[in-house]
Amino acid sequence: MKVLILLTITLSVVVAQKRPQGFQSEQYEDQQQTAAAQETQPRQREVTTPIPIIRFDKEQGNDGSYKALWETGNNILAQEEGFLKELGPDPDQEGGVINAQVQQGSYTYTAPDGQIITVNYVADERGFHASGDHLPTPPPVSPEVQKGLDLIYAGIKAQQEADEREAKEHPESQRNANQIEQDYSGQYKQ
Repeated sequence: MKVLILLTITLSVVVAQKRPQGFQSEQYEDQQQTAAAQETQPRQREVTTPIPIIRFDKEQGNDGSYKALWETGNNILAQEEGFLKELGPDPDQEGGVINAQVQQGSYTYTAPDGQIITVNYVADERGFHASGDHLPTPPPVSPEVQKGLDLIYAGIKAQQEADEREAKEHPESQRNANQIEQDYSGQYKQ
């Protein structure tokens, strides 16, 4: 039995060593033939027409502000301006200030169907916001949905007003409510 197992292992090792070498040499020959065939075929090059920049103006301020305008030969016109906006004091650095770069501008181009497309945009601490006549807009809210939203808002407002009146008329009930919240340990009491 031991001889049979030893013979099987030896035969497997011999077959495994011969097979990959032949496989690798065949793969190498195929790669060489493919490379030689590609070299004999003329290469096709994609030809593009360069688009000239007709106008480029840029002004850079020392305070981080800038203005830029450029126009290309295929009727693309873009303009942008930016500045630093102070957001407030930096909590991590004493005396420091947090600033945000604000960019606003527009670009215009001609669509393949001949329509002139204009996009206006603002990018600030709240994100990028683009607008244009060609951009999709959400459908208007139906009168029924608007009425429901108005009722929900009126209910929330009435509840807030009732809570404020209750707090003014019965300040001790507000203290008791606070006391219950402070005494609550997370387990049900009987």
